[in-house]
Amino acid sequence: MFTLPLQKKPNSALRKVCRVRLTSGYEVTSYIGGEGHNLQEHSVVLIRGGRVKDLPGVRYHTVRGTLDTSGVSDRTQRRSKYGAKKPKK
Repeated sequence: MFTLPLQKKPNSALRKVCRVRLTSGYEVTSYIGGEGHNLQEHSVVLIRGGRVKDLPGVRYHTVRGTLDTSGVSDRTQRRSKYGAKKPKK
């Protein structure tokens, strides 16, 4: 996991991405959406297609809430996109 400060103009931020080795042998860069994550060097992740428009070469997203990737905590809207459980009342 590393941050990628190489956005296309006019955007600027430290985007969270990870290098992933696929079962087919390819090595790709995948974007980690949401606030905060728990990924470490040998974490197993599920990725889906979908590029990040302002990051050149990033064509995949990690799926939150599956395998070693935790869901985003304290998420109340769009929870299914971030693997967040329904909050207790």
